Amino acid sequence: MSFASQPAALPLPVEPRADAPAFAEVYEQMFPFVWRCARRFGVDDSALDDVCQEVFVVVHRRLGDFRGESSLKTWVFGIVNNVVHTHRRSQQRKEPSLRSTSPLLDPSELSTSGEDPLELFVKRESVRAARTLFLELSEDKRVLLMLADLEDVPVPEIAQLTGTNLNTVYARLRAARQALADAVRRHRAKIEGGGRG
Repeated sequence: MSFASQPAALPLPVEPRADAPAFAEVYEQMFPFVWRCARRFGVDDSALDDVCQEVFVVVHRRLGDFRGESSLKTWVFGIVNNVVHTHRRSQQRKEPSLRSTSPLLDPSELSTSGEDPLELFVKRESVRAARTLFLELSEDKRVLLMLADLEDVPVPEIAQLTGTNLNTVYARLRAARQALADAVRRHRAKIEGGGRG
């Protein structure tokens, strides 16, 4: 029999794990995490819903491939990271006039609890300043701080997710924390210096 007459080998379908979580459960459990991560990555509020939707389209498509070698949160974070990168590349190709310039608004800021307007303003400005300083860090530092300090992902899982030596992750995390602390110090000095002038 000639090679040409042999049927082509088809890839075997991936059998979903019997204990794989249901998509509805994953969505319910992970949506707040995905939203926070996308926002912390600097996704504009006008695109946040679309980016989160795209993350869950990928999660739905690949959920059968989840092998439990890392936590579900770590696995989903890898998808968020990839979707945000794709979104950024797409945004960079657009004309500046097509990019949204709407201010970022946290749902917690919508509260009208009768709080003192000055206190509310100071809180909002503090949150904006912290977010700006965070976004000015390099992406690798932001990712480490997001995972370790904001989402409490254990450092060994971060090492596995990033394919990095455990000791290297610890060293980079220390450097990221120091970089953020330095940025906060410079910001405070700038404010205090400006207040005296």
